[in-house]
This record gives sequence, structure tokens and C-alpha cells, in this order.
Amino acid sequence: MQEAAVSKNHVGTAVPDRPGNLQESRMADLKETIASSLATRYTKLGVWVRELAAPLSEEQFWTKPFPFGNSFGNLVLHLTGNLNYYIGAQIAGTGYVRDRPREFSEATRPSKEEVLKKFEDAVEMVVRTIRSQSAGDWSAAYSGTGVEAENRFEIVLQCATHMHHHIGQMMYLGFEFKQKG
Repeated sequence: MQEAAVSKNHVGTAVPDRPGNLQESRMADLKETIASSLATRYTKLGVWVRELAAPLSEEQFWTKPFPFGNSFGNLVLHLTGNLNYYIGAQIAGTGYVRDRPREFSEATRPSKEEVLKKFEDAVEMVVRTIRSQSAGDWSAAYSGTGVEAENRFEIVLQCATHMHHHIGQMMYLGFEFKQKG
């Protein structure tokens, strides 16, 4: 009598090889790899923003050291709005309504800690949303104002690269403040 072939999935559990089962197992592995990698990346980026903001005073957080560009605080507001709209409202169904112009013109200047807390909350929401996606969810059609993304994977990836872009600007702002003493 011939024994059924057995494979192991991503956590080492034995899974009998049946037609379609191997493909399902590979899709589950891919889904877990995508979710784990993206969640880790977003978490690291969130920590990085906090670390870059740490040495800045309240005044520096809101100061634009150049006649062009944005303050560190406005960049954090912008990233918070970006994540809350593109992932929160459009995928997680949070109901968030974005006011993008206000992200760059906030006149009330909330405290640095309040702004960073809202940003961290947005990152946590993104991580929860990423972890809740099924293998099929990643390829689900996506639409949002002001972005070209055909599916959920693409918008989550775009938002991560968008964060990287603005973290680069934050690094430069921090360097500039350090140089000025």
C-alpha cells in the first residue's frame, strides 16, 4: 500500500499533498510572508519617525527651516492622513475623512506628542489591516482619490514607499536643526 505524500507548510505542520492542497498551502505561505513583511516594515518605519522626532523641540517640530518644503510636524500630519485615508478608510472601512490641505497648513499646532500618538495609532491600524487580509484580499480591486493603485497590495506598498520618501525629508530636517545647533 502506497502512503500519501506529505508536505510541510510555513509553520512546519504536515499537510497531505492532494490536488489543489499544495497550491492552497503555497498561497497561505505567500499571504503570511506578505503580511508579516509589510507589518514589520510599517512598524519599523513608525519607530523611525518617533526616533527622528525625539531630539526636536516643540518649536523645531513645527519650524520650516527653508522657504520651501514642510515642517517635521506637517510631514507627520501628512503621513497620518495618508495612512488613515488610503488604508483606513478605503480598506479597513474606518470612515476617516481626509482634509489633505490642512495636513500642510495646521494653524493650531497640536503638541508634538499628540501628533506622534495619532501617527502611531494610524500605523497600528495599518498593521492590523495588513494582518487581516486573506490571500485573495491582496488582489482585490482598489480605488481612492488621488492615487493610481489597482489592488490592495499595490496601495499598501505605495503607502510604505511614500513613508520612506518623507522619512528621508525628516532625516534632512533633523540634520539641518543639528547643524544650526
